[in-house]
Amino acid sequence: MSAYKDKTQGTWYVSFRYIDWTGKKTQKLKRGFKTKKEALNYEKEFIRKTAADMKMEMNSFIQVYFEDKKNELKENSIRNKQHMMNKHIVPYFGIRKMNEITPAEIIQWQNTIQEKGYSKTYERMIQNQLNALFNHAQKIYNLKENPCKKVKKMGKSDANKLKFWTKAEYDRFIAGIEPGSEDYLIFEILFWTGIREGELLALSLSDFEMSGNLLHINKTYNRIRKRDVIDTPKTENSVRTIDIPNFLKEEVQEYAKKHYGFPEDQRLFPIVARTLQKRLKKYEALTGVKPIRVHDIRHSHVAYLIYQGVEPLIIKERLGHKDIQMTLNTYGHLYPSQQKKVAEMLDNKR
Repeated sequence: MSAYKDKTQGTWYVSFRYIDWTGKKTQKLKRGFKTKKEALNYEKEFIRKTAADMKMEMNSFIQVYFEDKKNELKENSIRNKQHMMNKHIVPYFGIRKMNEITPAEIIQWQNTIQEKGYSKTYERMIQNQLNALFNHAQKIYNLKENPCKKVKKMGKSDANKLKFWTKAEYDRFIAGIEPGSEDYLIFEILFWTGIREGELLALSLSDFEMSGNLLHINKTYNRIRKRDVIDTPKTENSVRTIDIPNFLKEEVQEYAKKHYGFPEDQRLFPIVARTLQKRLKKYEALTGVKPIRVHDIRHSHVAYLIYQGVEPLIIKERLGHKDIQMTLNTYGHLYPSQQKKVAEMLDNKR
């Protein structure tokens, strides 16, 4: 027996040997259990987790998943994924064994989530977290099959429901902000470059190459546990150089002149994402334009480029997408159909 009563404390503890990932036998001691059953359950789950036995509970596998992903995912991504899993997956599947969860249970779980009234895009985000867990278990730890693959995904991606401003709507919005102010420059950069919110908040003056009208994107900002965190961008492809229009370069230069002596390597806009969102809402209400999210200004930039006839490959490079398929999946439906032109071309060739 590996569970023992601590007569001094009145609690139980386990002491057992296990084989670690190097193949070495190791001793494990854990105290403070209220009952013998709790102590033995801890031992059982610990050994399963160490061996990545798919009889382990979902709770334990989530820990394995994040341990495996700690060098792959950004700190902010880990935090967001953990939040969603703890809120929407653990309460339902937490103590269920990984190899016993069935497609029927996935459907029941989906029904429970859908009754909560979340948006379809948020439902898809939740579904993606569960898929990621089972995919990892199947690919790395030889889980026989992913039960999610037998079930239709709940929710929808937001690709066909993009919200964005037209150029006229943006003109109306920016007219409500004092030219030359911090807010004015923030929204000018967002609309005319299409960079992400975190990329904007990480910008410093040294990222602008004024002689060549270039903006170098090489970092992103997050506020995590009351800490300012500057990290590498979302993906390797997000590290990029964007050509900016001359008028935007001049706006940045004028702003820098007003803040003479501003350190070249410090954040140009030392605010957090929540503040940026509040300012957006403030000017939306002031100017009466339709409300969108900060990220939707990125969509607005793309929609404007598409309207101007810019090719998808150029947009892909400007946005820092991994591949052209990502760009087409997100924005392809905004491109006007070329079928009529094809038919006319064939007519002419014939």
